Amino acid sequence: MNTEAISLTNVHKSFDTLVAVDDVTLAIRPGETFGLLGPNGAGKTTLIRMMMDIIRPDRGQVQVFGHQVTAADKEHMGYLPEERGLYTRQKVFSLLEYFAKLKGLDQSKAQRNTLHWLERLEMIEVKDKKISELSKGNQQKIQLIAALVADPEIVILDEPFSGLDPVNRRVVSTLIRELAASGKTIILSTHQMELVETLCPRVLMINRGQQVFYGDLNTIRRQYSDHAVLVQANADYSRCALAARYAPENGAMKVYLRDGAHSGAFLAWLLETGAEVSSFEQAITPLEDIFIRVVAGSERHLLTEEVRS
Repeated sequence: MNTEAISLTNVHKSFDTLVAVDDVTLAIRPGETFGLLGPNGAGKTTLIRMMMDIIRPDRGQVQVFGHQVTAADKEHMGYLPEERGLYTRQKVFSLLEYFAKLKGLDQSKAQRNTLHWLERLEMIEVKDKKISELSKGNQQKIQLIAALVADPEIVILDEPFSGLDPVNRRVVSTLIRELAASGKTIILSTHQMELVETLCPRVLMINRGQQVFYGDLNTIRRQYSDHAVLVQANADYSRCALAARYAPENGAMKVYLRDGAHSGAFLAWLLETGAEVSSFEQAITPLEDIFIRVVAGSERHLLTEEVRS
């Protein structure tokens, strides 16, 4: 299938004088795990709600599998909101069964799916407990099950790792990979950059409603690269005309190359000087560093524009 699972074209949404989303265009492919990034108040939740047809754009187009979102499409979407959406006085099993039936499953299928997911997330022992009796982390796992219990084609997860300990973060990360491998489309909105880096080949970042970067994560990393290499060698870097500066990092030396200098030429210099090189690799700029740099730059630009006006 070549049709995009979700596509937004020049989407704009305002609430009174607040512009929440401003001319955002993106396409999410079937079966991919797509990262949605941005600081608090950037417009991520508004984008998600437009994808689900909870709210509609003032202008622009939102499509699911090549057509405008219908009531039937909503039955095939699972949503884990950032805020808690559980009835805390209800028992776990009956609540999940209820959510499954709301999505159109008959009682037998709803019960089978509920049991399957409780077992999959190792929560079967709490099936007869009230939601209010669970820890914050276990409530989050139940809310995740609620998003998955009807076997949706599109799964939208807004901060799914909130309240989870490291063990359960790994459990949920593994589950997300399994869902994508089975053909589900996953939209992952989170502030945990290291998880985005391991789970999402493509990302969109928005800030103050505007699209900042979008596309292949490796391409974005190269675009925002600080033009450095990590090297372990017994070299005198001060004698290298290709090196702008250098500093120790994690047992190696991080060497920042001058504009126009290439890592291959730097490696050739090391070998020509007779240095013993035990490791040499292109330094990867962490997504968190890119995120902070882009947001800070965007805020400075907006502040300058406000001063000028």
